[in-house]
Amino acid sequence: MILGIGIDVVDIARFTARLEASPRLEERLFTSEEQGLRPASMAARFAAKEALAKALGAPVGLRWTDAIVVRADDGRPHLRITGTVQERAEALGVTSLHLSLSHDAGIASAVVVAEGDAPSPIVAPEED
Repeated sequence: MILGIGIDVVDIARFTARLEASPRLEERLFTSEEQGLRPASMAARFAAKEALAKALGAPVGLRWTDAIVVRADDGRPHLRITGTVQERAEALGVTSLHLSLSHDAGIASAVVVAEGDAPSPIVAPEED
């Protein structure tokens, strides 16, 4: 069952300018594995983290570095989650995450689908 869906888009040039203007921002947003990638790849990874937060209901307190985009041997992107992000996913009953990334024409985008066995936290129960 789908528990949440998140999507985000990032203007690559604007994102790169923000990273250049605030050198410590890269450390706050990305793990050492992610730092130093091409600007389009970093923007797509940021979009993935934003989309993941949205799929999890965008709670306060998620740490950006508790989610990392990794590539499988076949090249497909996946999310590896730890800490605050993993705690939130477990609380919602998320058992798997699906990720799609793209970057073209100066825009990076990501879509995250959170699946699990629990009823959707987004749908409010019917009132009697």
